[in-house]
Amino acid sequence: MNRREFSVAAACTLALAGLGLPGSLLAQSRKPEEGTEFLTLGKLAPVDAPAGKVEVIEFFWYSCPHCNTFEPKLVNWIKKLPADVSVRRVPVAFRDDFVPQQRLFYTLEAMGKLDELHAKVFTAIHAERQTIDKEPAILAWAEKNGLDKAKFQELYNSFSVSTKARRATQLQDAYKVQGVPAIGIAGRYYTDGTLAGNMDRALQITEFLVAESRKAR
Repeated sequence: MNRREFSVAAACTLALAGLGLPGSLLAQSRKPEEGTEFLTLGKLAPVDAPAGKVEVIEFFWYSCPHCNTFEPKLVNWIKKLPADVSVRRVPVAFRDDFVPQQRLFYTLEAMGKLDELHAKVFTAIHAERQTIDKEPAILAWAEKNGLDKAKFQELYNSFSVSTKARRATQLQDAYKVQGVPAIGIAGRYYTDGTLAGNMDRALQITEFLVAESRKAR
């Protein structure tokens, strides 16, 4: 999902290269090219990972069909990571109308329901064709999924969740995210499907950059 294009049809067309089949094994195993397949930030972005860990961030948007496609690949990739890699998801807001879904993510996190319901948000939007992009629809979805509606609404509109949503957008800007899904590494590197060619390659590049970040510690 390119941040300059917001219709699903246009996004699908633009993301074919980013989510298509990987290239040859030789092409996939070559050393990543800086400036072409990944970018080094001119200024370090904030990092929340504990000392001794390399932070990897997935930037995503619940309504992005390509983030939905990438989610199971990311989950499987995370399962195989070494203990010194810390992964977190950050919902983007390329426009103000993305903010409700940012708040949805951080409200689920605050209620301790993110692991249980994160994938279900994608399913509701992309498989069940539900429109979950404004507060009333989000509240109805939360209640339908067994959450206390009043408690959810209180947290959804809380200062804490508002602050986390604002910081997510600031982090997105610090990494200069151009589209989603995208990956930030160690506050220093950035890649996405457009740069890498596809998200399988983006994960390989991420592994390379995690290793480079270990050397710099």
